[in-house]
Amino acid sequence: MPAFGLSLIVQIALIVHVLKTGRAYYWIFVIFLPGIGPLIYFIVELLPELLESRQGKSAVRGLRKTLDPGAGLRQRQKEHKMSGSVDATRRLAGELLESGETVKAIEHYETALTGLYEHDPDLLLGLATAQFSDEQFDRARQTLDRLIERNPEFRSPDGHLLYARAVEACGDIDKAREEYSTLVAYYAGAEARIRHGAFLESQGDNELALGEYEEIVTAADLAPRHYLKAQKQWISEARAGIKRLNTDPP
Repeated sequence: MPAFGLSLIVQIALIVHVLKTGRAYYWIFVIFLPGIGPLIYFIVELLPELLESRQGKSAVRGLRKTLDPGAGLRQRQKEHKMSGSVDATRRLAGELLESGETVKAIEHYETALTGLYEHDPDLLLGLATAQFSDEQFDRARQTLDRLIERNPEFRSPDGHLLYARAVEACGDIDKAREEYSTLVAYYAGAEARIRHGAFLESQGDNELALGEYEEIVTAADLAPRHYLKAQKQWISEARAGIKRLNTDPP
């Protein structure tokens, strides 16, 4: 009976998914096929969608890392050893950075930044990210300044956010204020606004910081579910900021 009840719940959930997403009604009959129906629907309709989505790819990577934490790094090392190409070096550096081996990541990014790729914007951004992660804030800023100078047409919201954070970490308060103000006007997610709020709060501009936190929460109240899931960390931090600023003495 418990197994039957669980199976029924799964079938109902999948049927609701069919209706909500506007899929063909014949899937309802497929889902009701004993045992195999829900599996067919999952493989044919849901799995490709999950694998193509950013969240799905992230979940697959997370599962792989849980089952074999070093698999990705070993694969990148193997590719790099076989080809030694700039692209293989870049991928290895990215994997090293993700694994927390920032010093080695920096070394590989710097190795790749030669010849035709001396001023490659993606490599420079990767190098700056690794330098920032290693708390080499001045060098990260210098690398990003080089990126901007050599690639004036290059656009990256995440790169702009990294630049604002590097400038702040270097103690250039006026420049950081300018960069954050520009960034929050177009950055798609909530991270830029939460970091701007934290910056304002660190400067004693609590009223402006509170405004940024409230903006995040207000947007979240109107946002679709996928946005809430993707921005969960920043929304949580915004709520904490509101609570903190509303309880702290003036």
